[in-house]
Amino acid sequence: MHMSREKKNLRRLSVLVTAQTAGNLKKLTAMAGFRDHGRTIDKLVREKMLSLRGKDVCKHDG
Repeated sequence: MHMSREKKNLRRLSVLVTAQTAGNLKKLTAMAGFRDHGRTIDKLVREKMLSLRGKDVCKHDG
């Protein structure tokens, strides 16, 4: 396993999704060239949060 110089602040997450969502996640992961679905989920959430910036978004540290 490749160890990065910087430590990553990671959490293990288990999710239940439809077959369609799982298939689309697999496609998005391949299109982005990522090795795992976690990176794709991170990217999608980051993009969504940026698109919501300036709107009334609930701030939560969890």
